[in-house]
Amino acid sequence: MSACARQVVIARGAGGCRACVTFTDEDTRRMLRMEGIVKEFPGVRALDRVDFDLNAGEVHVLLGENGAGKSTLIKILAGVYPKDEGRILLDGQAVDITSPRRARELGVRTIYQELHLIPQLSVAENIFLGEEPLGAAGLIDRRTMLDVSADLLRSLHRELDPRIPVEELSVADRQMVEIAKAIRARCRIIVMDEPTSSLDQEEVKALFAVIGRLRGQGVGVIYISHRLEEVGAIGDRVSILRDGRHVHTGAVQDLTTEDMIRFMVGRELAAKFPWEPRELGEEALRVESLGETGAFRDVSFSLRRGEILGLAGLVGAGRTDLARALLGVDRADRGHIVLGGHRFRPRSPRDTILRGLGLIPEDRKNQGVILLLSVAANITLVALERLARFFFLDQKREGHLAREYAGRLNIITPRLERQVRFLSGGNQQKVVLAKWLCSGAEVLIFDEPTRGIDVGAKYEVHRLMVELARGGAGVLMISSELPEILGMSDRILVMREGRITGEFSRAEATQEKLLRAAMLDEKPAGAGLADGGEKP
Repeated sequence: MSACARQVVIARGAGGCRACVTFTDEDTRRMLRMEGIVKEFPGVRALDRVDFDLNAGEVHVLLGENGAGKSTLIKILAGVYPKDEGRILLDGQAVDITSPRRARELGVRTIYQELHLIPQLSVAENIFLGEEPLGAAGLIDRRTMLDVSADLLRSLHRELDPRIPVEELSVADRQMVEIAKAIRARCRIIVMDEPTSSLDQEEVKALFAVIGRLRGQGVGVIYISHRLEEVGAIGDRVSILRDGRHVHTGAVQDLTTEDMIRFMVGRELAAKFPWEPRELGEEALRVESLGETGAFRDVSFSLRRGEILGLAGLVGAGRTDLARALLGVDRADRGHIVLGGHRFRPRSPRDTILRGLGLIPEDRKNQGVILLLSVAANITLVALERLARFFFLDQKREGHLAREYAGRLNIITPRLERQVRFLSGGNQQKVVLAKWLCSGAEVLIFDEPTRGIDVGAKYEVHRLMVELARGGAGVLMISSELPEILGMSDRILVMREGRITGEFSRAEATQEKLLRAAMLDEKPAGAGLADGGEKP
């Protein structure tokens, strides 16, 4: 082997031998080029002559607002959608990617934001799914599967038992299984779609270390993220799409965050967070010693009308469990809440919704919308009792309400009868918001409200939260992004291991104080404002 070549052990093959991939200087050439890609759907041109390229050993970041065309472009590369016009070249040779199987044969693997693993199967079974090695008797060689899977995960610095079901893994570990699956298949190109959206800071560092090793092995990585602070940390180049068109490609070091935002949205944003001071009203919600065995305990706080109350904490701190219990999705087994002048323990979502509380969940696709229903039907879903006349739905009034809230939130869709599954992530989030606005809820819980949506849509969601608070609603915002918590909250609570460990006014809160309350078993000096009053 020449001095300029690099050899990397990828996996153990059948019979225990190790398979190797050798990268030479030739692999530093451009490995992928997509030229003039066009894709149309009914009523919309999703991609309009888009160009994109990728070099071996490069992390090329792909940015754009929701609906800009990023997902469509990578689904064409992954063989999910056929292109209407344009061509794709791998190593200078034109190829037709007609199916996901063909993409895998060409060395292209995509790790989607919603991970494509089978929860009931083991780690090893998922890594080898559809490509199981066979032994001498023609039976699946499970020993090889286990050994190779363990080797792969160890190379990613993950000591996981390959025999355990995937459903028992954390989100971070599931992503590592997806990456191990891609490496085992000797892929040359890995597409990562929002890989850090559900990870904490330490898990993000671990993922970046893995990406660095892949880059060193000559793998080309296409990295999609809405977290602009990640671009400089992981990327070599960045390409930006807007409204289905390619608007800019350049070296990461040549672009500031403001430059990226301007290219993405086509305008300057007045401010990163549109928070403004407001007069706070009477108490809208009081939580009294609420607890759920195994999830959270002895949680007490109040929320006033016109207030945005931030709820911070690390992944697994119990914040989402608390939100689900407040809505009545999960049943608290002790404590009460006071809502709409009534003191009760939530027993069902219907009970709580009728009293004026709504939840915008973190998992919008599975819990926030019904993907196969229309935009209009989703918007009016929790207001059907108000729209019924003699047990029949008043469709004229339903259409009027749907148009009103779709216009108010600027939901981009060719028609309100379009199924929600065809909308971008940002517009799906707006549909969830429209649903709860249509319900007339006076207390709204936002659980990770800007997860997986672009910077422009984030600003719109934040602006809407301020408008709701200005109109007298009480807003409880759960977020893992400390800049969002600090930038949007009037007051901040911190949870750790199922209990409130800190409370801070907007003026006194800092990232260091919030992290200390989230990570250390102590009560910070800022705690003690559970009634929503001012600190003396």
